Amino acid sequence: MPVIRDISLSLDYDEAMLRRQGLGEPSKVRPEIKKVITELLAEVGKGGLLEPAVAYEYYPITAIDADRISLEGGKAIEGPLLPATFPEAKELIVLIGTIGPKLEKQVTEYTKGGGALRGMVLDGIGTAAVDRLIPQALELIAAEVASRGYEISSPVNPGMPGFPMTEQWNLLELAPAKEIGVSLSSSGVLIPRKSTSMVIGIGPKMTRWTQAEVCGRCSLKGSCLYKVIS
Repeated sequence: MPVIRDISLSLDYDEAMLRRQGLGEPSKVRPEIKKVITELLAEVGKGGLLEPAVAYEYYPITAIDADRISLEGGKAIEGPLLPATFPEAKELIVLIGTIGPKLEKQVTEYTKGGGALRGMVLDGIGTAAVDRLIPQALELIAAEVASRGYEISSPVNPGMPGFPMTEQWNLLELAPAKEIGVSLSSSGVLIPRKSTSMVIGIGPKMTRWTQAEVCGRCSLKGSCLYKVIS
């Protein structure tokens, strides 16, 4: 059950960072907001608020049905999205990623102390950090599977159409989430909140897609402030 902790995250004042603040183009951001973002980016870099880690596990596929993929060891992942997305996959990877609890605790301190703006901006920085963490982890995994002549797909996440949120519980059993301090609340929310879970297909030739394509298929694309536009 592999765990990766030595992942360096580079966080910059750029369009991706601003999108996670619900803001638009850098040129349109008010100077006072830009100042807060810049200050907090420096604080994150110096204050050790990020503890990025990923935990994952490989599972050979034993059967693909219309609404589930069965895995070695009598396990399965439910939902029609996976069979439709990974019809040629030989294995699945279940992956959990997190930036740890420290940034989240600082957000709470700011909010309770009357610094609602700083708390909101720092929360957006944390989301952007998770966005940066996953591509780096996938790059490392892609190198692992390449030695077997395999490729990785882009990830799918619980909550996507055809992949029920209730499978979150299943994914945390399939991957060593506890080793990186990730758990689920009674309502199914990941703890720490700046965490994510996903499934990745592995095979000789796997399909990849961009975040813009994912956003383009989302039912909230018309109103979402955080969407990626191709």
